[in-house]
Amino acid sequence: MIREILTYPDRRLAIECEEIEEITDEIRQLAADMAETMYDADGIGLAAPQVGATCRLIVVDVSGPEAREDLRTYINPRLELLEGKVDTEEGCLSVPALRSKVTRTEKVRLHATDLDGNAVCIDADGLLSICLQHEIDHLDGTLFIDKISRLKRSLYDNKVKKWQKRAKN
Repeated sequence: MIREILTYPDRRLAIECEEIEEITDEIRQLAADMAETMYDADGIGLAAPQVGATCRLIVVDVSGPEAREDLRTYINPRLELLEGKVDTEEGCLSVPALRSKVTRTEKVRLHATDLDGNAVCIDADGLLSICLQHEIDHLDGTLFIDKISRLKRSLYDNKVKKWQKRAKN
């Protein structure tokens, strides 16, 4: 089922998510819904809070948005920042109509659990590293716009206010 993607400035996007204690059918369904939602929106990653769930769950598929060949689901993911810095231009399904440069760690190590309860440990670089950092930030209540300059953030906030005003009329 495709779920609504929350957009900034929805306060639910700023909530720190709770650990998943047990992998239930509801968690599996949430993961499936998130993947379907991500693909429908032509995204390459989606975190549970973006669809209103306050648990530590992400889905990523950096083969997309066209190919959709490498879906990965991670429960309770955490990162070790290994080495290097890289500036990348990012966008976000929860922050429409904005792309901006963000500095991220070039290489990371992910520790998580998969949907079968197996421990996962992978090293990632390139787009996968960036995507993992971006999605795990969501689980901590952080959006990529929290990492951009005050000026760019202010300009975007003004744009959002105009959209909200138009939507009310």
